[in-house]
Amino acid sequence: MRLLVAGGAGFIGSNFVRLRAAEHGDEVVVLDKLTYAGRRENLRDAAHTFFHGAIEDPAAVAEAIDGADAVVNFAAETHVDRSIAEPDAFVRTQMDGTYVLLEAARERGVRYVQVSTDEVYGSIAEGSFTEASPLRPSSPYSATKAGADLLVGSYVHTYGLEAAIVRGANNYGPFQYPEKLIPLMILNALHGDALPVYGDGLQVRNWLYVEDFARAIGVVLADGAPGETYNAGGPDEVANLDVVRRIVALTGADPGLVEHVTDRPGHDRRYSLGSDKLRALGWDARVGFADGLERTVAWYRDAAWWWEPIRSGEYRAYYERQYGRTLG
Repeated sequence: MRLLVAGGAGFIGSNFVRLRAAEHGDEVVVLDKLTYAGRRENLRDAAHTFFHGAIEDPAAVAEAIDGADAVVNFAAETHVDRSIAEPDAFVRTQMDGTYVLLEAARERGVRYVQVSTDEVYGSIAEGSFTEASPLRPSSPYSATKAGADLLVGSYVHTYGLEAAIVRGANNYGPFQYPEKLIPLMILNALHGDALPVYGDGLQVRNWLYVEDFARAIGVVLADGAPGETYNAGGPDEVANLDVVRRIVALTGADPGLVEHVTDRPGHDRRYSLGSDKLRALGWDARVGFADGLERTVAWYRDAAWWWEPIRSGEYRAYYERQYGRTLG
């Protein structure tokens, strides 16, 4: 299969590219505009052909999609904190970009998979969201992801596009940019920096190891029905503060580094996804959170080649703006 993977130089996209090339022998074409979190280093040792461009650029999409059998769209601005400060970039990529990709897929009769998020459902106090749950996004990030999902559905209904959506729980693992909770805390712990926890830290997340999500996307690509949405939930729900405490233990950091900071505006309290529909296609999460977190800490310990350029670059300025302190 020849796959166009949009956003394939990002965290989840690069893990998917590596998995498909290694386990399925696909011919993978990556289209990525290489924003701060999209990096060629993420694709090291992953067989692929690379096109540098944005999904909102029709010319770039037309060049990259030539000869493709399917499109998998990972391309997105993903960090909620940044969406609160600069929502315009999220509208351009999530909405305009998805439209351009859908048009290209429709014109060529190419199968399409949209990679989405549990955050489109909003917060849930108890139980788990199903694919039939209403969309109640609460940040510019999740709202633009929900809008993109609705646009995909409209192309299925109106134009008969062969498209499906897969929504993942909170992903973690190798190559995740350190603005996100787990890599931020790992690298700060390894460097003796403060560990900033939003509010009381009791926000609960459903954690999914990135390779498990990559496999879920592959299952939807192969067997997902057109017009259907599939939830990929993680095997464990853990509060953010407990995640940080586990990272402290795994890194041997000083527990006194944990510091509660002002909570994020509109911070969702709990996410939880039910995955029965996807399990019926033969998928299940293989990596529990304890094992996955241990693997992730070990990877970051050994990946200074990857994170040293980040911690010495633009990320330092972002971190200072966000948390009002500098990195050590």
